Amino acid sequence: MKPRLSTRRRRAAAGLSPVLSALAVTALSAGVVSGGVTYHDRSPVRAGHSAGTAAWGPHLIVLILAGALTAGAWLRRRRLPSERRPRGLLPAPLGRPAARRIGLTARAVRHSPAGLWRLAVLALLAVLLLYLCWRAGVQMLGGLDPNFTVNAWGGPSYAGAMACHYLDLAVVGTVAAGLLDQALLPLPLAE
Repeated sequence: MKPRLSTRRRRAAAGLSPVLSALAVTALSAGVVSGGVTYHDRSPVRAGHSAGTAAWGPHLIVLILAGALTAGAWLRRRRLPSERRPRGLLPAPLGRPAARRIGLTARAVRHSPAGLWRLAVLALLAVLLLYLCWRAGVQMLGGLDPNFTVNAWGGPSYAGAMACHYLDLAVVGTVAAGLLDQALLPLPLAE
């Protein structure tokens, strides 16, 4: 029997790291504010659409590849024995295990100076993930300006531009989260 939706939501919320979630929400909120400023300062003169800027073809390919990779990952996950299968669908970079692994990786530098490369990779990927959160926020309000989306990928409409940009954000974010997972030290088996 499947747990009720509210039970699943409580479990998911309990698995989130408060610090990492606050960072993501802060970056998203800053992006919404930036997008609002962009929208507020919009030009009353409407820009013309330039042919070839929509990039629908490449995004269709990205969507198909992302769908195929997602289906493959889902099938691979289903084949794992239940005790080895990851629990829930929490975004890995925001979970409590990710926060513990970040702390473990940072503390390991004291014992192994070679671990500095892990911290450098961690910092770069963290900045990228925070940028993606910020950019997603910018898109929300900034995209309401027709000049913001007229020559954007997926433009000239708001819906098309958001679909293409959020697809890009999801793909880049997933790759960054996967690289982050590889760069962080694993948790001890006792956890």
